[in-house]
This record gives sequence, C-alpha cells and structure tokens, in this order.
Amino acid sequence: MVQRTIRMTAVLGVAATAALTPPAVLAAGAGAAASPMSPPADPAGAPGSVSAPGPGGPADVRGSAGAAGALEPDGSARIGGGAGSGGSARTGGVLEPGGSAGPRGALGSDGSAGNGGVLAPGGAGARDALVSGGSGGTQGVLDGPVGAGSGGLAGGGGVLGSGGSAGDRGGLELDGSAGVVGRPGVPKRGGLAWWDCGDRLQCAKLSVPVDWARPRAPRTEIDVARMPAQDPLRSLGALVVNTGPGSTIQGVRARPDTVSELTRWFDVVLVEPRGLGDRDSAATVRCSVAQPDPARLQFAPGAAEWRSYARDNAAYDRSCRIAAGPAYAGLTSWQVAHDLDALRAALGEPRLRYFGNAYGAVYGQAYLELFPRRAGRMYLEGVPDHTETSLGRRLIAHARATERQLYAFRDWCRTRLGCPLGGDDAVAVFDDLIDRAPLPTRAGHALDARRTAAAVAAGLTASRWPELARAMSAARAGDASGLAALAAVPAPVLPGTADRALLCHDFMPAVPGYRRFLAMESRLRAVAPRVGWTRGRHEVGRCLGMRQPAPSWPPRPLSRAKGSSVLIGIGRLDDVTPSSGAARVAARIPGAAVLWHGDGPGAYLLHGAAKLRATCLRTRVHDYLVNGVRPEPRTDCPGELTEG
Repeated sequence: MVQRTIRMTAVLGVAATAALTPPAVLAAGAGAAASPMSPPADPAGAPGSVSAPGPGGPADVRGSAGAAGALEPDGSARIGGGAGSGGSARTGGVLEPGGSAGPRGALGSDGSAGNGGVLAPGGAGARDALVSGGSGGTQGVLDGPVGAGSGGLAGGGGVLGSGGSAGDRGGLELDGSAGVVGRPGVPKRGGLAWWDCGDRLQCAKLSVPVDWARPRAPRTEIDVARMPAQDPLRSLGALVVNTGPGSTIQGVRARPDTVSELTRWFDVVLVEPRGLGDRDSAATVRCSVAQPDPARLQFAPGAAEWRSYARDNAAYDRSCRIAAGPAYAGLTSWQVAHDLDALRAALGEPRLRYFGNAYGAVYGQAYLELFPRRAGRMYLEGVPDHTETSLGRRLIAHARATERQLYAFRDWCRTRLGCPLGGDDAVAVFDDLIDRAPLPTRAGHALDARRTAAAVAAGLTASRWPELARAMSAARAGDASGLAALAAVPAPVLPGTADRALLCHDFMPAVPGYRRFLAMESRLRAVAPRVGWTRGRHEVGRCLGMRQPAPSWPPRPLSRAKGSSVLIGIGRLDDVTPSSGAARVAARIPGAAVLWHGDGPGAYLLHGAAKLRATCLRTRVHDYLVNGVRPEPRTDCPGELTEG
C-alpha cells in the first residue's frame, strides 16, 4: 500500500473560497457502483453534457519541448512548436490563429507588411498600426474597437484620428464589420502609463465608464499590473490574467510562482475586477459592514434566523452601496467584460489572450458572449456555470458535487497508509455518527445531526482530508470536538469586500423566500442525502437579503461564442465549482477543448506555487496558449498535488 501525503499549499485569494490542495481521486473498489454507498451519478443524457474520460483515461499527450513553441531568431520553430495556422513566421513573430501577424509587425492597408511585419490575411499587429497609405506606422497603436476616420492615422503610440471613434451604438470589429447594435464603443484613450510598484511588477490604472451602456457617464478606475516577459524582444504579447476570488494583484505579490512561468512567452497582465484592487488602492470598495457567514443558516435553521441573517446581509449590501457610490451600478460581469475589452485595446492587442480562474472564468464567459470576434486563446479553469438559468438545477449540481466528494474522501482514506479511520469505510462511519447524534464534545456542547453533516461537508475540501479523518475517528471514540471545530463559524472580517455583491448580481438577482427554499432543500435531500444537501443554504445565503432592484446580468446561454478558441480545465476534486457545470459550459462553446485533471479548483496556480513546473496540466496549458495545440480528446491528467 502506497502512502500518500498532501501538500498544504495556500495560494492567492483562491483560499477565500476553499483550501485548494487536493489529492487525486482514487478509483472505488470493484462492485462500488452497486453499493448503497456509491456516489450519486449525474443524470444521464443531460443536454449538452460532456462525458468524462473513462477509467484509466487516454494515453498521455506529448508535451511541448524547449520553450514550448517559441521561435528561434531565424524564424524556425523549436521542438514541439511552430507557426500558427495561416502562414510562416518571420524574425521575432509568432502567427496568431488564422494567420494574423504576431507582436512584431502588421499589415498596411494595401497589404504590404509594416515595419518588421509578417504577412497575414487580416488586421494590424500589436506594434505597428495602419496608416492611410498602407505602410506600417511608427510604433502606432490601432485601437481594436475604433474604426479608421477620414485621413486618421496612428502616430507615435497614439490612436486613430478624427472621425475614427466608435459611437455609442457600437464599435467596429477587427475586420471592419459593425459591432452589435447597442454595444458601447471603447473610449478614445491611448495606452497605459506604467510605473514600478514593487515585487517586480509594473502598475497602471485603466479609466473606464461606470456604466458602459452610458460611456460618457462618470468614470471609475481599474487596477492593472504587469509582470514583464523574461525576454521582451521575444514576447508573444500580453496575456491577461484574473485568478478569481480576492485581489489578483495582491495574490500574485504573495505567490508570484503561480503565474511567473508564463513570462517565458508573455507579458503577464494582472487585472482586477470592479470593487477589488491592489494594496491601499482607491479602487477597492471597503464596505463598513462585514459579510455574514452563510454557515449561520446551517446551525439555526428556523425562519427567525433566516430573517436575522437577511437583515445582516442587507446591512452589508447597504454599506457597500455607500462605499462604492455610483460605481456600485457597475458591479456585474457584463461591465467587467467591457473593461477587459478596453484593456485589450489599451495594450494594443488585436485579440484578448486570457487566463481566467474560478470567478475569473465568469468574466471570460461574458467576454465570449459580448466580443466573440475579439477573443483570442483563452484558458478557463474552475468554471462556474453562468449558462444555467435555473437556480434549482444549479443547487442540485452543487449538492451532487459535494456528495461525490464524500466518496472521494472514502477512497483516499482506504488507500492511504495511516489514515485514522483504518480500513473502515468512511461513508459507513459517517452514517454511524449521524445515527448516534447528538455527539459529545469536550466543551460540553453536543453536536446534532445537522451540525455533524455540515462539519463533514466543511472538511471535504481535499487539503483538509487528514484533519477530517482525525476528527471523525475521534468522534467515533466519543469526542466530537474536532468536528465542532470544522463546523465553527469564523468571526466577521472588516472591511467587507464587494465581491459578494458582484456574484449576487451575476447569479442570483432574485432570491427564493423561506418557504420556497424549504421545498428546494427537500429536493436536495433526495438527491444528496448525506452531506450534499447542506450546500443549498450556503449558496442561497450569500445573496439572501440583498436589496432589489440591483444591477444584474443573470445567467444566460452562450449564444455568440462561435469561432472562439477556448480550453477549459475541469478538476474532478473541485468542490467549489461543480465539474458537471464546467462541462456544460464547454459543451455550449463551439469548438471548446476540455482538459480533465484529478486535482481540485485552482490546480494550475497551485502547481506553480508548489513549483511543480512540468506537470501534465501545466504542460498542456502552455502548449495551448503558446502554440494553439489543443489536448487530444478525452485527455485526463492525473492528480499531481500528491506524492507517492
């Protein structure tokens, strides 16, 4: 029997959602499917669902060698990489998908190559803009959403001249076609003013309208930071990154290894969503009332606590409205997607290359919906499903994911030498504890069945599995103090942050009433009877009491993502964003590739923090972002946050 240990790695603000250092799921023993303790299966034949790779997975896909597809100075490709589709690359450039010029040059409007350019069927490159005569401009920037004006040309670092700005009714696409009616144009503003801001980062402020539907309305600022490419002359351009929960910039300051390897090929540009910012930044909305913890609803489940919690969450929301002022109206992913497009234009990129983790993947979905023709290669991981319009179905997906995690914990404990539960079935131990509840603790407070289930659910984040195993073993022996600690409600933290408000505006602009929720919870108990049903109060509780009306961009099908190049990473141990929802999103993006892996949420970032550089997951992500090489269908990377 092989002993496995778990790397306890804390990284970024991802830890604000869950501790994300999971081991691999080990296959259940023979006959488990027929057992009454087998994990619940996803409903068969769900529309648009993507099936996971079968047991054992496909053969390992080759990884890129050398610099993962960077070009040599003479233009030849290194091992494992080459020019993108559509033509050959010249010195200093790599072709983008479809043959557009790399970051060293662009086409003139008459088809001639700009200064140092590469012939390409479409559009100006990132460095040299078009001029009216067709030759390459001098370090000009062709602002993607802005059309050419009468006689307007790009000067040194400038934007196009008179008549070229897009009106309020929508900007031009890169190929010159009209944008969607009603889409605001990007303001005529030049590039970003960067300054050194410590930790080997350069910082900038991006000025954007509070409401992109009214681009001449008051403005707000977005925090941006850049981790420059290791070799600026060979950089493929900017890769925009949002790491999800909490501040992206502060998280990377604390753990630069999460994304620093990407600087081998790109300028890594870190972007904050609205309401969050770098340390001491005025862009951060500081709410005077902390967010109440939804765990309160687990431990006092009656109508009185429901109303009390709603009042506290309403006070938090009210304090955020006051702190944000007019900017509160911009707290939706619809607005953030427009911010991303403004950032793309300010960076001089014809298409947005993007890495979005966790909630950052929601911004990626919004961008694909609103700006599909400006989307470059995207890697989205830990993807929340913003395409599912039914709250009930989203809650069921969360419940089933949590229930499956209990069985994954059982399988891990069975195969781990020294697991405190020994050879006993962890699911059977859980059932026994529920039957024996209330359970005594050293403090004299008994743990009832509801608290016991909530405590076990809280311990199912994979990095906490050793702690959960010890707590369950002690509870079986007569002391449930460890379980009580897992179920403890943390003290509120001030100041509150506005990220909860943004989430509620995106996912739950309308919250069910108490009686309706009880009916929904009964359904959750039917599909996930052990621990999964407890997720319902957590999900709904985050938005309970938030004042209406509020800005909203509720879930909707992805209708305009055709032609986008997207890779979606799905972790089997993701207990924060259900894998079934991520697969559903992938199925709704035509041509999207899926990369399954055996770790939990934030796996790419955690591999970097743990200095696991050549993992199956990271190798394939790099090969895709650099060379456009998609993983083979049904590629399934192992869980690599464990040691044998």
